[in-house]
Amino acid sequence: NMIAIITGSGVYELSGLSVIERIDATSPFGPPSDRIVKCDLEGRTVMFLPRHGSSHTIPPHRVNYRANIWALKELGVERIISVSAVGGINRDFAPGSIVLADQILDFTKSRISTFYDGDDVVHVDFTTPFCEDMRNIISGAAEAEGIELITRGTYVAVEGPRLETAAEIGFYRSAGADVVGMTAMPEAVLAREAELCYAGIYVVTNYAAGIRDGRLTTDEVVVTMRRADETIKRLLAAGIEPLDGERRCACGNALDNARL
Repeated sequence: NMIAIITGSGVYELSGLSVIERIDATSPFGPPSDRIVKCDLEGRTVMFLPRHGSSHTIPPHRVNYRANIWALKELGVERIISVSAVGGINRDFAPGSIVLADQILDFTKSRISTFYDGDDVVHVDFTTPFCEDMRNIISGAAEAEGIELITRGTYVAVEGPRLETAAEIGFYRSAGADVVGMTAMPEAVLAREAELCYAGIYVVTNYAAGIRDGRLTTDEVVVTMRRADETIKRLLAAGIEPLDGERRCACGNALDNARL
């Protein structure tokens, strides 16, 4: 029952992870973003993958999402936790907040978002894009640890790499989005197609365009993610332990009745 942690901007390593092995993984879609690192996190073996590469050289629209998910599944991963920086759209989601999202709006444009791109036609159910079992376990762990966590929220996935216009953010806000990011899609749906469980832990690093006055900078992202590092590590350590059991959710049977 292997768990993988995929991290985004501002998180290229996590404090408390000690390296066991660095794996040069492959996939039919090319190499993943970086070597997959088998790590020890407080006595538990996990796989660690920096989504943008360890030197942050891959922009969000160029991440090989299919290679990443395929390689992790080949290594025996059953559950994925994504840790990413997001912009706050909902004014209640202030910078520094940690959000365990439950829904996604997909506004990405140019990405291959399925493994089933040939003659095998698959329409996978995506009603709940994040694994509800994982969400319940992580939110329970946060409560037990006294970590403040917003346990619901809608993530709007945008193409990037540019940041959004104020009008776009206004539109997403009116559509019910709480946070904005560039990487949850197609990552979440590929995980579902691969019958893996997937949960997203999102750190709000700044307010999105037009929510507050002022220009947006990438410096805010890195600084806020560094500040959140210790809390995220505590949350992961606490949340991973109860994920040891067998999967009882529907994610592992996502392809049942999905083929035409």
